[in-house]
Amino acid sequence: MAEDDDKSPEDELRDMLRDLLSGQGGVDPSRLAGVAGLPSDPTALAAMMAQFQAALQNQGDGIDWKVSTDQATTIATTGATSSSTDERFALEQAFHVASLWLADATNITELTQEPRLLTRAEWVRASMPVWAQLAEPVATSISDALTRVLEEQAPEELQSMIAGASKMLRGIGGTMFAMQLGQVVGQLSTEVVSGGDVGIPLLDDNVAAIIPQNVRAFGEGLELSDDQVHLYLAVRELAHARLFRHARWLRLHLISSITEFARGIRVDTVRLESLAEGFDPSNPEELRAALVDGSLIPPKSESQLATLARLETTLALVEGWVDVITASATRRLPNADAVAETVRRRRATGGPAESAFATLVGLELRPRRLREAAAMWQAVTDAVGPDLRDSLWSHPDLMPVASDIDDPSRLIAALEAKARGEEPELDEMDTALEALLRGEGRGGAGHGDVDGRAVDGGAADGGSPREDPPPHV
Repeated sequence: MAEDDDKSPEDELRDMLRDLLSGQGGVDPSRLAGVAGLPSDPTALAAMMAQFQAALQNQGDGIDWKVSTDQATTIATTGATSSSTDERFALEQAFHVASLWLADATNITELTQEPRLLTRAEWVRASMPVWAQLAEPVATSISDALTRVLEEQAPEELQSMIAGASKMLRGIGGTMFAMQLGQVVGQLSTEVVSGGDVGIPLLDDNVAAIIPQNVRAFGEGLELSDDQVHLYLAVRELAHARLFRHARWLRLHLISSITEFARGIRVDTVRLESLAEGFDPSNPEELRAALVDGSLIPPKSESQLATLARLETTLALVEGWVDVITASATRRLPNADAVAETVRRRRATGGPAESAFATLVGLELRPRRLREAAAMWQAVTDAVGPDLRDSLWSHPDLMPVASDIDDPSRLIAALEAKARGEEPELDEMDTALEALLRGEGRGGAGHGDVDGRAVDGGAADGGSPREDPPPHV
């Protein structure tokens, strides 16, 4: 039996860490590939090791998200085929027609930038800054916890060595997480059809964009002509991008809500300690599985659940509005309902990569009440027309809340009163706000607060739409 075969897992881990910390290498690429969830083929391993070593040499603070971009771009370009000239021309024409159709459905102004046709790799590079922003709080939490547990669980003779290399160990944990995110975003690049396909604005400047290669795959199972699919998706994407350009507060509100949720995530250190105690470098599957199955993230706190409820309501309101606008603008399409139902099902269930992001970060980006929200927006449209309906997006305090989705009658009554020129009946919040503006604020309330709710910039959580009672407009 060879000498190496007699080593215990503890001895093997000690040698692996010592070689790594001393800069002598000696790390088996296949082990790191297993932990990072990468395929074991030589090309992927060589790319992964180059990324890993470059990340470890980065002396700056924080996580090097270039690892994620490189990893995702590799996946996005593997086996990718270019769109034909005819295909691109057809999609460009679809955007032009879609813009004309939207004029009949909403008065929200047109975009200032031309829509873009992106390759999968271009979508990765354009969207990665937002993905990294959403994932960073969780990545930092896991990386810090892993370093702390390794310092506590390491053999005594290695503790001083590990303590002196804590920054590099955090880099190892962060790089592992960044590689996982790269896997997720790379896979997403093969699934999404447009810039707004996952519900949040991933692209800067609220530009509208479509990925032709993925549109082609989307339409293959529908048995519809390409022009119908192109037109429906172009209308939907333009409506989504126009909404976020019009409601300039909305993008910041959504991303802030997500990062607020993510900052509340704490790692299950008991689970992490048990992994560290029994860690076998020759079999890293358990550690890899823990990173990707979400088992290191404990159940959500009450504060997180409240943030999640607000986030889900906002996502449902956005998607429901886009559904109603798209249905109105595409009423000329004979089979628009078939495409619409396919889109709704995709958003309700999510694809494999979206599920992977949910387990990695502990957050699902799905509008769970999409149909109910769409029904509410349609009821508002039927009652007061598109102009008053769309005016609700002008400020977060005017936005419908969860109870309006359940029963829009009070919201509709307030909008109808406004249409008649009547002054709305003031609720307790409005009365307190007026008193504050007159300098009659209640003692004990914080500066700028009414009963603990902010009066400038939205609700007390930094601009999120206020909850009950429904807004007066």
